[in-house]
Amino acid sequence: MKTFQKPLTAGEEAEYLKQLHGGDKEAAMRAKDILVERNLRLVAHIVKKYQNVDEELDDLLSIGCIGLIKAIDSFDVEKGRLATYACRCIDNELLMMLRGKKKYSREVSLFESIGQDKEGNEIRLLDIIEQPPLDVVERMELQNNIEKLERYRKECLTDREWKILFLRYGLGGTRELTQSELGEMFGISRSYVSRIEKKALMKLKNCFENDK
Repeated sequence: MKTFQKPLTAGEEAEYLKQLHGGDKEAAMRAKDILVERNLRLVAHIVKKYQNVDEELDDLLSIGCIGLIKAIDSFDVEKGRLATYACRCIDNELLMMLRGKKKYSREVSLFESIGQDKEGNEIRLLDIIEQPPLDVVERMELQNNIEKLERYRKECLTDREWKILFLRYGLGGTRELTQSELGEMFGISRSYVSRIEKKALMKLKNCFENDK
């Protein structure tokens, strides 16, 4: 990959974001160009996760840049650093593109004729597949959601809420425990465990829905 310019400092970023949303259109356009150029390193870093996907690197970089531009246009300066928000937007843009191509590819290739059997009947690829193909996109999306879950549980859940969800759903390969078993473990009633579980799940649900 090419050499990219160094990222902006927090102070420089704040100044260019201020110019971006200022009244001077020329200054805003110049600030946006700088914000894009100085964050291209971030795009390249995220694109590395998709290096095993059957797509041209330049295409992935282009799609990643679209995500970066969307992030710059919609970023709320009161919500921390731009890079944190841009990472999610770039990832989402790449995954959306790959999901769309995956769907189209399946519609075309799985039902395409690949020959005939001894009786002259048409054979489709779908007819001979015994195991599902390794789905790189879904694996990446799963990994992305796991990373989000780890971040959200630290940001949104108490230690007890996370422990109850961890044991209740057998995360990490542990045995799933019933609400009654958890109640005995934590010294609380089964109904209270149920309330904690529902509250924790709702917190996580809201985190995922708001992470757009």
